[in-house]
Amino acid sequence: MATEDMVRAGTRTGTDAPAGGDTPQDVPQGTGTRTRDLRQLITYALVGGSGVLLDLGAFLLLYNVAGLHEQVANMLSTSLGITNNFVLNALFTFGKRDRLLLRYLRFYAVGLTGIALTFVLLAVFSRGLGIDPNLVKAGSLPLVLVFQFALNRKWSFA
Repeated sequence: MATEDMVRAGTRTGTDAPAGGDTPQDVPQGTGTRTRDLRQLITYALVGGSGVLLDLGAFLLLYNVAGLHEQVANMLSTSLGITNNFVLNALFTFGKRDRLLLRYLRFYAVGLTGIALTFVLLAVFSRGLGIDPNLVKAGSLPLVLVFQFALNRKWSFA
């Protein structure tokens, strides 16, 4: 009987756990996962912010200074931002260092969806409605960021 009581006290399950909510059983399931998910989202957003700044800065230089066509400038600047984000996300957000070439190709494929989405937005709003391409590009970035986080988390860094 004493051994049975010691085992029960050691596991502290059910009603024999002390009051006060200080046992692992009292912590809602998935709390650690939610914390990790939130940390990943915050890190992804910070990495994404660096990529956005790099992407937008390169776009402004390529379009306004170098005189490249808006679509060419967009493709080059976005590619630069994608590569930056892949390296930082692999190191800091998802901590994945295996199968880097495959992950990069997937990450870049997701990035191409961002290029395609921005391409359509530039065509519609800039060419079609006459809105400044700089504003269209800036406005497209948050939409593209959220869309790509979901895809990268589930596919590129799964």
